[in-house]
Amino acid sequence: MDVLIVDDEPLARERLTRMVDQLDGYRVVGQAGDTASALGAISAQDPDVVLLDVRMPGEDGLSAAHQIGELDDPPAVIFCTAFDQYALDAFGTDAVGYLLKPVRAEQLLEVLEKARRPNKLQRQAKQTEASQSSHNGRSHISARTPRGVELIPLEEVRYFIADQKYVTVHHLKGEHLLDETLKELEEEFGNRFLRTHRSALVSVQHIQAMERNGDGHYQVRLADTEQRPPVSRRHAGALKDLLQKL
Repeated sequence: MDVLIVDDEPLARERLTRMVDQLDGYRVVGQAGDTASALGAISAQDPDVVLLDVRMPGEDGLSAAHQIGELDDPPAVIFCTAFDQYALDAFGTDAVGYLLKPVRAEQLLEVLEKARRPNKLQRQAKQTEASQSSHNGRSHISARTPRGVELIPLEEVRYFIADQKYVTVHHLKGEHLLDETLKELEEEFGNRFLRTHRSALVSVQHIQAMERNGDGHYQVRLADTEQRPPVSRRHAGALKDLLQKL
């Protein structure tokens, strides 16, 4: 599991980093010292879990946790703080755990294991199974174009990509902006599209391979397009499992 550490004290961040690095199956993919930096790091690194300090300059950790919870496909949040009076407020958010400073290794491992059960890939698999058993969705996607509203057959769609507030559908005849979010599309078409990145949903039936680009980052090769949507480390496992079944 990939871990992001958020604390305004550099020494505290380094201590937690050393502790996480000593645990099998976990690695630190980034650090942040405030809420804005944390949200940016989540977007860039796509961690599985965030170790989040409560008291920080500006927006505190509780505010950060609420903002993280509103993200599409948010990571799990574990609070780390020296102030135990925050415990009640902490559990008023979607946090999966709470650690009192100074953090001890055995407590850290226990709460990280709690965050792993169930992890996001398991939740995604359950959502996909539910969609497969009760799918009744649309056969076309509606997109606004200069010529008006166009209907794009779902079988012609190769992937959806999000860029800030906008989602673009890439299909055999081009690309168009949509008025829908990736989360809404994933919930409706979860049996036909797989999330490979916080910003990408790809057509399952058109997946050919997972590759590395020149920078060493994963990407997915799809039929009938030269475009290569990104694959984050967090979602690479699900894509590998799928490829083994195809």
